[in-house]
Amino acid sequence: MDIRVHGSGPAAPFLSAQDRFETEHDLSLPVTVRLKDDPDERTWAAHYDDYHVLNISRQAASSAMASELALHEFAHMARHEQAHPSHTQSIDEVLYLALGGKRVERRQLAHCYQIANHMKDIYADDITLSVGPGKKLLAFLESSLATAVADRPNPPSRPGLERISPSADPEITAVNAAFALALGERHDLLEADHRLYDLAHAAAMDAPGVDFEGFRQRFRELAEEPDSSTYKQVLVDATRSYVGDERMAAE
Repeated sequence: MDIRVHGSGPAAPFLSAQDRFETEHDLSLPVTVRLKDDPDERTWAAHYDDYHVLNISRQAASSAMASELALHEFAHMARHEQAHPSHTQSIDEVLYLALGGKRVERRQLAHCYQIANHMKDIYADDITLSVGPGKKLLAFLESSLATAVADRPNPPSRPGLERISPSADPEITAVNAAFALALGERHDLLEADHRLYDLAHAAAMDAPGVDFEGFRQRFRELAEEPDSSTYKQVLVDATRSYVGDERMAAE
């Protein structure tokens, strides 16, 4: 596995992630790490015919999560090289199959892409968590969900109108919570009293129209090696479940 870091910044986190990754996996193509100036630049991987690219901000590369972020992106690269259905299936094709002929809100379409990305992350983290402990990942998921799920406001004058997560979209927050729980449960990372359960419960209560338990089960029980047809149907079903017939209007 060949890694080359471009830009000024620390190389140690990427080399550490490489060492952990290579205990059980490898990449056929070289990896170019590009350190970005923008502190808000998200960490993401790009794939080309003869190399992969890991884009990350210098701030993220200097954080306590840097090695774990790199390891996660290496896992995405491995899934891409394996031509795993989760990393080759066209999401646009899935949306056409699931929602063709219907009118759907733009935000819901964005959420459908996020649901598909959650499934890609499940498969990437099956690799990530096979080569290292999940303590930091679990803490990251807990922190992210806690940020989205705010404390209850003061009791309103009309019961039932309060929202537990007033600053975040409650529907996708509930799906995100289902993903976090599912990943933890899939890899036996959660004790019964873990705070994620309380946070997820709050998120689910705030979005009663979302099938929280259905998404939790769907994420947790994704088949390890699905064929392309099976995986496509899983994505179609998840998309239809999220959008729901009552939210779609025929054109």
